[in-house]
Amino acid sequence: MMIYRSFIDGKWLDSVSGETTPNINPANINDVIGTAQLCTREEARRAVEAAYGAFKNWRDMPAPARGRIIARAARLMEDNKEELAQILTREEGKTISESRGEVARAINVVEFCAGESRRMNGETIPSELPANFAYTIKEPHGVVALITPWNFPVAIPAWKIAPALVAGNTVVIKAAESTPATAVRLTEIFHEAGVPPGVLNLLLGKGSEVGEEIVNHPAVRAVSFTGSTEIGFLIYQQAAKRGIPVQCEMGGKNPVVVLEDADMELAVESTAQGAFGSTGQRCTATSRAVVIDKIADEFVEKIVARAKSFTLGDGSDPNTHIGPSVDEKQFNTVLKYIDIGREDGATLLCGGKRAEGDGLGNGYFIEPTVFDHVSPDMRIAREEIFGPVLSVLRVKNFEEAMTVANDCDYGLSSSVFTNDANDIFRFVQQIETGMTHINSPTTGGEAHIPFGGIKATGIGAREQGSTSLDFYTELKVVYVDYTGRKREGNLY
Repeated sequence: MMIYRSFIDGKWLDSVSGETTPNINPANINDVIGTAQLCTREEARRAVEAAYGAFKNWRDMPAPARGRIIARAARLMEDNKEELAQILTREEGKTISESRGEVARAINVVEFCAGESRRMNGETIPSELPANFAYTIKEPHGVVALITPWNFPVAIPAWKIAPALVAGNTVVIKAAESTPATAVRLTEIFHEAGVPPGVLNLLLGKGSEVGEEIVNHPAVRAVSFTGSTEIGFLIYQQAAKRGIPVQCEMGGKNPVVVLEDADMELAVESTAQGAFGSTGQRCTATSRAVVIDKIADEFVEKIVARAKSFTLGDGSDPNTHIGPSVDEKQFNTVLKYIDIGREDGATLLCGGKRAEGDGLGNGYFIEPTVFDHVSPDMRIAREEIFGPVLSVLRVKNFEEAMTVANDCDYGLSSSVFTNDANDIFRFVQQIETGMTHINSPTTGGEAHIPFGGIKATGIGAREQGSTSLDFYTELKVVYVDYTGRKREGNLY
């Protein structure tokens, strides 16, 4: 059985806390993969101090040299991609095909960020004055704190670590307690790639202690967080007191809008994959299907049939379509929301309970669930469930569909299914989400394209793609006066 430790100043250290948490396979709770040692506040402070001490040398290394180290990390991830995928499936519950896809996405992101080390460009700006030259450069913040979730425990840490390091920052990352194995293996890979001691530090611990400590430490100059809206807003408030940059990627309640002329088979399959893939444990998962009344009966009949067709099981079995909830807490949260849906008067069409049979009783499996006749004021239509639950909301026309789709605190992703070009462009113009898809699922993204949402979903600069370094750098403006004489007067 593996023992997972924190990585501070280039060393794997036993925690003095004495506290541990088991790493359990959610598809089979009898399979205890290992034990994570939970570090203390003092150990978190040591990690920040190590990062602070390593910052100057790392910052002074030329950006392309930093990029070469990150590129080696991408190659090592490629060499170990099947191992990473197997670890991910066993500890988080994803199907093996989903895990392989996540690892591939992480590799793409790290490769892209390595290339960005040669594109940390500023701009030259004509001065109003003769014999004067103005330009901009990008500089790192210093120590950055990264707090990452359990649902994408390879990809999300990778897409935060890589741009932070390429930009010249040093990193303290607090990984999710539910997925320590992937966090440890990813850290090993970056260390093996040549990241110097102190530049990347991993903490395994409680958010209420370790997370709070690094967010509030005076040496931490920026915080990037992915997780729940509740915790994200709390981190935002704490960091704001110190006036440091914050990036938060939080919840989603993503709508699919299905119009009368939609390709029904495409709409149903895309909705099903978006709602039930990864057990609904994606911030971009499809939570709401907003469907025109005239075609709603057909859509509901087909989506229920598709939901019932999925095979649940251990993600390591290639025949499995849907894995378990990540742990008992999330499992119970999803079941609670299903009960709330019933109590609020939604019509339960399928699922709605713990899955049984074929060994499923030893895991946190929930049947794919579809509610019909959901009204916009119901909690299952407004709050993030993070499970395989789809709510169908019926509307009369395009205008009502847009009102219902936008009647939400969140604004991450969305989709529309239609073949009418006018409606496509009206939808793109009116939908209140940071990302939107035309005739494809709400899920998915690419390494070289920005990722993020608006409203209660996102705070700060977007992640990935052309915006990946924006959060991790400060812009410095430089004025060069080469007149060789004293300037008369000041502009400001």
